[in-house]
Amino acid sequence: MKLAAIVGTNSDRSTNRKLLQFMAKHFSDQAEIEVLEIADCPAFNEPKDKTAPAPIQDLADKIEAADGVIISTPEYDHSITAALKSVLEWFSYSVQPLIDKPVMITGASLGSLGSSRAQAHLRQILDAPEIQARVMPSSEFLLGRSGDAVDSEGKLVYEDKVTELEDVFEEFLHFVDITQKLTSEQKTRRAKKESFSWKDIVD
Repeated sequence: MKLAAIVGTNSDRSTNRKLLQFMAKHFSDQAEIEVLEIADCPAFNEPKDKTAPAPIQDLADKIEAADGVIISTPEYDHSITAALKSVLEWFSYSVQPLIDKPVMITGASLGSLGSSRAQAHLRQILDAPEIQARVMPSSEFLLGRSGDAVDSEGKLVYEDKVTELEDVFEEFLHFVDITQKLTSEQKTRRAKKESFSWKDIVD
């Protein structure tokens, strides 16, 4: 299985990046996880031709080629970062790579609560009509005290959190499989409806 993992900030010191890099190594026997950056993505500016700039298009291409997406978000002022919101606005306005794409949300923050408010906000955004991501329900991974969570070798040191992450990730792999089957069936039904003609029955 191939997964695209988006670092939800342009910060050079992001513990969310470290979390995703740990996941890429820790789950390498279960999935190929490519960690993607948004630092080079320009701010959303609503161009008239709705053409996505190259960094956005490149990011969208990798998402479309993946079976599922992981987004790891910090929490800034009870919400996601401006950089991540801008990327999602580009997706909504132009290329729309997240439609029907299975998404797992994770988050790390320096405080003790993780990124619970930001994750809740992100779920609302991903449910927007122009984005329509398939976000894994009833599941979240919150990494608090993230400044001390990853050691110099890139390993997550909180054993209880490693176990929790393993459980959530296993659920996500199943969610990806179920979502792919569901969306495939829906596309087949839509195709049949679009090709239906009363003339064929009469003839």
